[in-house]
Amino acid sequence: MIEDMEYLPGETPLDPDEMDGLKFTHIETRGQLDELEQANIDNGMLWLGRQRNPNLLNDHFVRQLHEKLFGEVWQWAGTYRLTEKNIGIDPFQISVQLRQLLDNVHFWVENETYEPMEVAARFHHSLVYIHLFPNGNGRHARIMADALLEVLYGSDPIDWSGGYDLQRMNERRDQYINALRAADAGDYTLLFQFIGWKD
Repeated sequence: MIEDMEYLPGETPLDPDEMDGLKFTHIETRGQLDELEQANIDNGMLWLGRQRNPNLLNDHFVRQLHEKLFGEVWQWAGTYRLTEKNIGIDPFQISVQLRQLLDNVHFWVENETYEPMEVAARFHHSLVYIHLFPNGNGRHARIMADALLEVLYGSDPIDWSGGYDLQRMNERRDQYINALRAADAGDYTLLFQFIGWKD
């Protein structure tokens, strides 16, 4: 079990019960955990690539994708969080707010309310803001946004990392966190710039 888990700015700390959901009791360092999670994400991406015309905009798919990305590592993968965090809405509002978001995105797509990249950015931000799961929300939300672009618009995914590792402290991660915080306040300018949509 990992003792004294260290978190980067913008990451969501896990409570002791959530940490107990780690399936590998021999893991002792954050680096080992990161490697396990990345291997699981790689497998989850293979699963996603095998899906033909998935119905992205429903609760079941959102939870299923998280389970495929993190379920080999965490027992609670694909299950909405039940605890308050340093970010996110009241856990008892998650299912309602997600349903509203999915309905909104469906409307935006059907009515061409926004351009595809703006839909993806707004969708991503809202998933992170709601903070559906105990952990893995940013990675899950980025993959959901990319899936939306590829499946519903036939567009290329976003270059989120820009050559950096968003799971490590660096300038790109700082830009990402700042862009999300600005979007929390209703200003999407930095997020649009971050994804390379608008200068």
